[in-house]
Amino acid sequence: MAPVGQHDNETDRRLLLLVGLVVLSAAAAAIISAYLIWSTGTVSVGDLFTAVKLTSLVAVGATVNVQIRIRANTHGISWTEVAFLIGLAVAPAPWVVLCTGLGVGIARGIVRLPPLKLAFGVAKDMLVASAAGLALIVADWEWQTAAPDLRLVVPLAAAYLVAVILDEVIALPVIALASRTSWAHLFRANWGLRLISAAARFPLIVATLLILRTNPWMLLAVPPVVLGLHLVYSARVRARTEQQAWQRLAQATDALNVVELDTVLATAVIQATELFSADEVEVELREDRRLVRGDGATISYTGPAEGASPADGPVISAGLVGHDRGVDVGTLRLRFRGPVTFNERERYTLSTFASALCTAIRNASAYAQLARAAEEHANAAAHDALTGLANRRHLLDRGTELLGRVPNTGVVALLLVDLDHFKEVNDTLGHTAGDRVLVQVADRLKVAAEDGDLVARLGGDEFAVLLSGLPAPAVAAHRAERLLAALREPLDLDGMRLTVEASGGVAVAPGNGGMVELLRRADVAMYQAKRTGQRLADYARCRDTATLSRLNLGAGRRPVVADHEFTVNFQPIVDLGTGDVIAAEALAQWHHPEHGAVDPLRFLEEVDHCELLPTFAEAVLDQSIIAAGSWRDAGFDLAVAVNVLPRSLLDARFPSSLLARLGAYGLPPDRLVLELTEALTISQLEVVDQVLGQLRDAGVRLALDEFGSGYSSLTVLSRIPVHELKIGRTFVSGMETSTEAAAVIRSTVDLGRGLGLVVVAEGVESEPQRRALWELGCTAGQGHLFARPMPATRLLAALHRGSGGRPGTLAPPLHEEGAIIRLTQPRRTNGRDRGDRLPHLPA
Repeated sequence: MAPVGQHDNETDRRLLLLVGLVVLSAAAAAIISAYLIWSTGTVSVGDLFTAVKLTSLVAVGATVNVQIRIRANTHGISWTEVAFLIGLAVAPAPWVVLCTGLGVGIARGIVRLPPLKLAFGVAKDMLVASAAGLALIVADWEWQTAAPDLRLVVPLAAAYLVAVILDEVIALPVIALASRTSWAHLFRANWGLRLISAAARFPLIVATLLILRTNPWMLLAVPPVVLGLHLVYSARVRARTEQQAWQRLAQATDALNVVELDTVLATAVIQATELFSADEVEVELREDRRLVRGDGATISYTGPAEGASPADGPVISAGLVGHDRGVDVGTLRLRFRGPVTFNERERYTLSTFASALCTAIRNASAYAQLARAAEEHANAAAHDALTGLANRRHLLDRGTELLGRVPNTGVVALLLVDLDHFKEVNDTLGHTAGDRVLVQVADRLKVAAEDGDLVARLGGDEFAVLLSGLPAPAVAAHRAERLLAALREPLDLDGMRLTVEASGGVAVAPGNGGMVELLRRADVAMYQAKRTGQRLADYARCRDTATLSRLNLGAGRRPVVADHEFTVNFQPIVDLGTGDVIAAEALAQWHHPEHGAVDPLRFLEEVDHCELLPTFAEAVLDQSIIAAGSWRDAGFDLAVAVNVLPRSLLDARFPSSLLARLGAYGLPPDRLVLELTEALTISQLEVVDQVLGQLRDAGVRLALDEFGSGYSSLTVLSRIPVHELKIGRTFVSGMETSTEAAAVIRSTVDLGRGLGLVVVAEGVESEPQRRALWELGCTAGQGHLFARPMPATRLLAALHRGSGGRPGTLAPPLHEEGAIIRLTQPRRTNGRDRGDRLPHLPA
């Protein structure tokens, strides 16, 4: 962008070029007019008298004008076109052109206009008069012989229209260059008033000509009439200008109603430029000597007042004071390229705008102070005053936020750190030294923590580090070890080296209970470390007395099995098309003697962590295998599906133990389906891959449970040699209202077909869901539509009873017998059919 001075010089050159072009054109018109007059041969006294009258009339029309200030330039709207159009009726066009130039020159010379403006004004009106005269000549118009009808009015109206349009075309570009204002903006400004004024003048011209046809001496009466009309028109212009000025003032002050100080200052500069038609505006604040400068389009400077470059041009200033004059916050300066004098209304507008700006600046400053105070209070409420670390409240809030975004944020864990024997530091060296120790410990933990971790002080000598984004739970212990290692080096306390010992407990975020439960578990682990003399301890449920006392699993594991408190119910899996039962899923339940039925989600994880899994796993397998054997003996060759926890798959002896149990009960391995959960975690362990491979090679079928719920992926599916995919009940319940759920089901079915896998939908509650799943290509499902979980004996009775007189079914078929249903054949892989089907399940 070119510098401002260079841009101004270029604009001035363009202005001089345009004015020169207008003046040269007018000079040519004057020479032609003079030649035409001279070529007639004689000039009579009457012609001279008419010339005097025309010159006087034009001078009056040019004198009575409305003054409009644009930037530093004042421009007038006159009645000159009325004068020379009337003159064209009583005198030849060449005389009118010359008299127009002479009359305008006299009128403008009296007020001592600058030479450039005087030359432009004379030249413009001469060209407009020439164009109007030429229009009448082309129309062959004779006003004295024309009848007082359209033959009189139409040519005159055409000439008047030419004059009005040419006047706008010549004047507006020059005014725009002189005032550094947009040509389009000038055209839009007061266009309605200009149009009404132009329309009102034409009837005056016609009426005057009709009067002159009866008595040419009535031309002397035209100036007073023009003067009277001018006064009326001027009053309307002033009223309109006043109204628009107040409207712009209201809009400008309303725009200042913002609470950000930078926005207030920038808005004030832009609004004041337009409101007062200034070339440049600047606002200087008294307190911090801050200066903002700009024009109606851009802010050219903001910063210290001492660093601003000097600005040229006359200035009109106003103090930024309140209504009571008791507060002065700075100065508003309006800068112009030429001398400008404000009228009374403009001075009042300036005072009002400055007062509004003062109020806006004070409000914005007060809001900024309140915002800073609120931020300081919020920071103090969320941080420890001594160390600057987050406090307990901030830790809980941040942890709750992270847990709400799991699994997208990875594994979340918490490390609690408690300084050992810190009381001795306070008692021996004093609390001031103790505080300095706490500050150094906080600094070391902050340095050792990774990006995204939150270090907090919970009170006293207890610290916490919230670990987020962990790729696996096992990483939490390694990160905790590194954090505690940062405290091993002695601290420097006034030249005295002090060794600080600390105990830590780390816990991984639980599936439920939120941040409060995570904090409790980390606290349990930390006290376990203190009791055992360890530097760091992981949370273990079997050592959590609160959990064990809640479930009484540790002491009651033998009675649970021996007293038959632990039972297994079975939910049938049905062919969605035929209604035939093709398998059943085993669902474990504990009937506590005091608490009643305990859901598996509440106790299976405790069982896993407290090494009670073998007992429960054997009980589940025993009851499931026995149930499948009883159904088979009754003529219903059904497979039984059993959930297996990851802990079982970590035992390399599990396959042999399981196969031995199947052999003891005489159940073929392919009648057992092991449903795998938490596939993403277990698939990362090599021993799990080996266990699953042995089970599959032996004929045991594998199913991937809750496929598509977030932890299962194509990568996992490629590693685990499964036979089935199970769609979770969440997707089934939402498939009728959620396009996303339907898309997951459709993609899962397509994937299963492509890999030759059986796809089973859980949570089928209604016939519309059953039919929709079938139409999507899902051939098997389970849910309350068919049967709720029930003991093995009740399921056997239901199989005998059947549906519609058909044993082994729990629902009527979707299609009549004999109907041809075309299904895509499953793809075979490596020469083997991975789609080993459950009995009676269509391919």
